[in-house]
Amino acid sequence: MLSLFEPDPSSEADIWYVSYRSNIMPRRASEERRCVRATRKFKSEAEAKRFAEEIIEKGWSATAGTLNPYTPKKTVASTRILDWIAGKG
Repeated sequence: MLSLFEPDPSSEADIWYVSYRSNIMPRRASEERRCVRATRKFKSEAEAKRFAEEIIEKGWSATAGTLNPYTPKKTVASTRILDWIAGKG
């Protein structure tokens, strides 16, 4: 039963994002190579880190950060993503 004084977890706003792309470049009919790219949103940093770790294990590239207007703003470059997942950054 939900308490009147506790926020409903399903109504909490997403705060974190993880953008990822495959390092596999599929060929299109025109012989042009194209990268597959997507972004997912998460309610917590822990969820974002778990997802980013799964993406990295697949050999894909990832970046992460907080969504606007959440403050303090934090961004994680692909070169720092492993440190962030490990809690070093």
